Amino acid sequence: MPRRRTPGQQRRAQRPKDVLHGPGGASGDTFRCVGCRLEVPLAAPGTAHRNHCPHCLASRHVDRRIPGDRSAACGGRMQALCLTTRQDGEWLLIHQCLACDELSTNRTAGDDNALALIRLAVRPLADTGMPVRALITL
Repeated sequence: MPRRRTPGQQRRAQRPKDVLHGPGGASGDTFRCVGCRLEVPLAAPGTAHRNHCPHCLASRHVDRRIPGDRSAACGGRMQALCLTTRQDGEWLLIHQCLACDELSTNRTAGDDNALALIRLAVRPLADTGMPVRALITL
């Protein structure tokens, strides 16, 4: 279980990971998205390592417990389900692996598609299964 920070405590900076993305284990500066098939740069503003496509928000199941460890054996496509926020206001994507059904959270990056993020944020409002009156009372 992650440790909680006290209100005055600073967030620890993420360490950059030395990850090889290119063919045959060579280092590369881009990867191809499993969802939209666009080339995605590894450099992401606001995070030390890119873990999802900024265009369609799809990801690949490569990390296990620590973001950037690249130790998951599944390799399946991860679909963005919804958004959540931390107490400091940072948005997190909730992904679900389509191969093994594992859930994971990923920090949003500064260059993520704002329209795709808003669509995820308002998805519960478009759900006809939940009455609007119940949402208003929350």
